[in-house]
Amino acid sequence: MFPLVIFVLLFCHSHCLVGSLNDEGYALLSFKQCITVDPEGSLSNWNSSDESPCSWNGITCKEQRVVSISIPKTKLYGFLPSTLGVLPQLRHVNLRNNKLFGSLPVELFEAQGLQSLVLYGNSLSGSVPSEIGKLRYLQTLDLSQNFFNGSLPSSIIQCKRLKTLGLSQNNLTGSLPEGFGIGLVFLEKLDLSFNKFNGSIPSDLGNLSSLQGTVDLSHNLFSGSIPASLGNLPEKVYIDLTYNNLSGPIPQNGALMNRGPTAFIGNPGLCGPPLKNPCSSDTPGASPPSSIPFLPDNVPENPDDSAGKSQKARGLSKSAVIAIVVSDVIGICLVGLLFSYCYTRVCACGKGKEEIGYGFEKGGKGRKECLCFRKDESETLSENVEQYDLVPLDTQVAFDLDELLKASAFVLGKSGIGIVYKVVLEDGLTLAVRRLGEGGSQRFKEFQTEVEAIGKLRHPNLVTLRAYYWSVDEKLLIYDYIPDGNLATAIHGKPGMVSFTPLSWSIRLKIMKGIAKGLMYLHEFSPKKYVHGDLKPSNILLGQTMEPHISDFGLGRLANIAGGSPTLQSNRMATEKLQDQRQQKSATSEVTTISSGTSMGSNYQAPEALKVVKPSQKWDVYSYGVILLEMITGRLPIVQLGTSDMDIVQWIQLCIEEKKPLSDVLDPYLAPDAADKEEQIIAVLKIAMACVHSSPERRPAMRHVYDALDRLAMSTD
Repeated sequence: MFPLVIFVLLFCHSHCLVGSLNDEGYALLSFKQCITVDPEGSLSNWNSSDESPCSWNGITCKEQRVVSISIPKTKLYGFLPSTLGVLPQLRHVNLRNNKLFGSLPVELFEAQGLQSLVLYGNSLSGSVPSEIGKLRYLQTLDLSQNFFNGSLPSSIIQCKRLKTLGLSQNNLTGSLPEGFGIGLVFLEKLDLSFNKFNGSIPSDLGNLSSLQGTVDLSHNLFSGSIPASLGNLPEKVYIDLTYNNLSGPIPQNGALMNRGPTAFIGNPGLCGPPLKNPCSSDTPGASPPSSIPFLPDNVPENPDDSAGKSQKARGLSKSAVIAIVVSDVIGICLVGLLFSYCYTRVCACGKGKEEIGYGFEKGGKGRKECLCFRKDESETLSENVEQYDLVPLDTQVAFDLDELLKASAFVLGKSGIGIVYKVVLEDGLTLAVRRLGEGGSQRFKEFQTEVEAIGKLRHPNLVTLRAYYWSVDEKLLIYDYIPDGNLATAIHGKPGMVSFTPLSWSIRLKIMKGIAKGLMYLHEFSPKKYVHGDLKPSNILLGQTMEPHISDFGLGRLANIAGGSPTLQSNRMATEKLQDQRQQKSATSEVTTISSGTSMGSNYQAPEALKVVKPSQKWDVYSYGVILLEMITGRLPIVQLGTSDMDIVQWIQLCIEEKKPLSDVLDPYLAPDAADKEEQIIAVLKIAMACVHSSPERRPAMRHVYDALDRLAMSTD
């Protein structure tokens, strides 16, 4: 025992441990000593004076031997020690959704009886050790949402009892190990999404007959053709191959049949059904066309032998012609009746009823309110609505177009990119529906690709896009409804508000962290490392616990495709005016005067937006910095100074140059917090100033911003 104690002390730089604790207790105390922050006191009763660790929080024992360590979602900040591997009876480790960093110690895999290792939602990095192959009894391995890199070790196939393998949202590369589908035949759940796996998809994956739910290989770099053997998977399995580099025809067998295009989008080289991209004759794997298309099999080789028969076949009998005409007339009538029925079902906003605000109508008792998304507040949703349908982007979507159209709805707001409605379905489900433009009827495929990519994004700090609707006259985006308004209103209130409750500093810091986390996901973990491009407080929505949700991501491009009127160009023009005034100030050393016509959104755009057409992640960092300044000062992005105005970045720089006290800069509502939180507020102010640096290269990445805010919050909890 003595050498083990010495190792623990040296490994974690801890103080001397004394008492009657057994070996396993000391091994666990090494873990406690490697946790530098435990904000919820999860390890508070882990004491060296105990005889065994079996009564400690998160520890389960069997016959006085540790079999399980389960401490999830407690914000533990630290790293994993190698000594956990000396626990001989350890079966389960669950440390998900903490803040653990560093690499996986290879010594951990000396606990060869381990059955589940769940570490998702941390900040662990480095490669997955090849020693993982020692875990012959492992059934669950979930390392998702970390920063692991390198290739998946070939030894993984030695874990032959594995049922769940989750590796999504890491930086893993390379091809899947040879024999992956043969060695892991008991796999039930497989998620490899949002990595950088490359090479071909192993054909032996079709041997994984125990798979259930979704087999997610999306958002990787897999290339080559789709193995037809994937069709051998259970038919109820959904195979997600979106956003790879796959090419060639899509096999039409088994589990690959009758799948919509959403399972294959983002692979420009794929062709054939269900995609609208037909395979050419020279596409490898494509079926060659017949030399004489549509030639019946029973045509005689010698045409002369069937002259009489062919003569009869040249025309149709009179009775056949009459039958065809009658059936056509009946078909047209049925289609007309269907159109009429659908029109009355979609929106019976007839004349003579009392209209209420926002383009909705009110009948008498027992009425059904009708959702009429209007062009001029008087037209119905779409005359062509029956030609299209609501397209769900989530398996949880349980409503259809008819339910949406009959729902009660209220206008939440209008902008340069359409009207936003709050829609309440009959079952009480509340949604936000944005109506886009009326054009772009020839760009459906482009719209579909873009909107379905956005619909794949899932993060607690992003507003989730649940479904969309497209027709010639209407384009609708259906989002989760976020109930507590937006950040702009939370900071400043708005005219007509009966009461206004200012945000405390702790709530503001929570919001700052949430926005940073959402942006970090967009920049580093989303496909193609997306850029928001138009971040501002009005499109940061707040949930019931004041958790921020970034909205309007990708909206400018969607509106452009749909024929709407994106605000980005108008913001650019306003920014140019602002830049002209900045230059005038520089030349005259006078306070800048902002035109009353300047768009508020332009005040969040980075200075280089004037010169560079394509937005960059550094644009978002600048916008985020302006939002931080707004939350610290409580001022609008344009600060009024007497009869003149100045943008908030210049105003803060001026205050710093003049060495004004913090009280002159701080939001007056934060005065009660200032005494205890002054150092924290100043630290956040420094982060904000780094974000709004005039040189994009000098601005920090959102990952570093989030880490800094996170450490700052934990240091004062």
